[in-house]
Amino acid sequence: MLSAEKNQLLTQVGPGTPMGDYLRRYWHPVAGASEFDDKAVRPIRLFGEDLVLFKSLSGQYGLIQRRCPHRNADLAFGFVEQDGLRCAYHGWEFGASGQCLHQPFEEIVDVDARLRKKTAVKAYEVREKAGMLWAYMGPAPAPELPDWELFNFQNGFAQAVFAELPCNWFQCQENSIDPIHFEWTHNNWTARLHDNQAGYVPTHLKTQYEEFDYGFVYKRLRAAETEQNPMWTVGRVTLWPNAFYLGHHFEWRVPIDDENTLSVLWVFSRVPQEQEPYVQSRIPSWYGPLHDENGEWITSHVANQDFAAWVGQGRITDRTKETLGASDRGIVMMRKRFFDELDAVAAGAEPKGLIRDPEANRNVPLPSACRAEMIDGLPRAELDRHPLLGPYLRDFIGQAGQPEHVRAEYEHAIGQKTQRAKFFIVHGAAAEHGAAADDAANAATAATAATAANNEPASPAPVPHPASR
Repeated sequence: MLSAEKNQLLTQVGPGTPMGDYLRRYWHPVAGASEFDDKAVRPIRLFGEDLVLFKSLSGQYGLIQRRCPHRNADLAFGFVEQDGLRCAYHGWEFGASGQCLHQPFEEIVDVDARLRKKTAVKAYEVREKAGMLWAYMGPAPAPELPDWELFNFQNGFAQAVFAELPCNWFQCQENSIDPIHFEWTHNNWTARLHDNQAGYVPTHLKTQYEEFDYGFVYKRLRAAETEQNPMWTVGRVTLWPNAFYLGHHFEWRVPIDDENTLSVLWVFSRVPQEQEPYVQSRIPSWYGPLHDENGEWITSHVANQDFAAWVGQGRITDRTKETLGASDRGIVMMRKRFFDELDAVAAGAEPKGLIRDPEANRNVPLPSACRAEMIDGLPRAELDRHPLLGPYLRDFIGQAGQPEHVRAEYEHAIGQKTQRAKFFIVHGAAAEHGAAADDAANAATAATAATAANNEPASPAPVPHPASR
């Protein structure tokens, strides 16, 4: 349980708040690069600020305040020029640096351009990496944009999936250090949704948490597993400050404001060795729906199950009313680290996990239970049986709403048709986002309870980006 004041420290992210200023010191994925293939401008809200993200005709990305400083027109209606974004109201143009580049009428009556030279908008740095656009909104100089090893793996199909969630970022991130929820949310609850006679999966016996340079590693052991299980010998990564890493995918929880979060799922699906060499020409990005055509919460895919749990806690969960237990030890550790970090940075210290040295930022590895398989690959038959990677070979189980054109590219990459199952329940270790397991008892139960059938409906259709509605 936390005091109301400490809960506010964790959850308030607007300009000038301790947590907001802290998180701004990191790079955050905020959009897919493919979003700008056919549209050069879109509004975006980050850390309580209304902004515009654009791609100029020269290919440079910019992230600037949404209101034109002339007379507060909405720059989201602007259009791009060679070097910047031009306001549709009176033609003032701004570059990615925020500096005003042109003021059409003013430059006629003031040949020295005195007004233009002193006019600028708030601007933030944007870079492209791994098919995503990343924003840095903190003090200069910016740290290195992390070059995680997974971004550089070969012979795989990557995709970036986004969703806007009506809840605070921190209750999403607490999920990243909560092993027990896998057993219940992704196993038992999902099974009972479709069969109220379904039995329970093996329970957790013990957990362990270790801090390292880039966050925490948590490990867990379940009944019927031995201590040689990769989830006990290697574990999973709670990536600092607002992400999660499972060896084949990342998840980020980027604050939109105090009550809304941008969920970012980046998945690298290893192709079978029979499909090598495979070179992906473009990493697609898409937005997945939260609700089906009847307005019901989608619970068919792993991320969507998490979304229902997080949003169900309320816009900003009231931590003064919690009852924490032994299963929450990792959450307590993470909260304490955040409080310590806020104090340290306020005193002038460097935030945890930043990379400043370009040489140290080359192909940075993270603990992974499937690193060898991701690098070397597996024959199709072995890959299909792999408890972590196999479910993704049969379909994209990460998040609902995969567009048909992405599905077609995905099937081409892996060399087989995927299933459009109505729901996915993967028992045992495989249900834990496809967690790796090598024990015979778990392997025997690691199977999808629902498979594609002719009478099962397709996954809900993808929805457009909310800003376009």
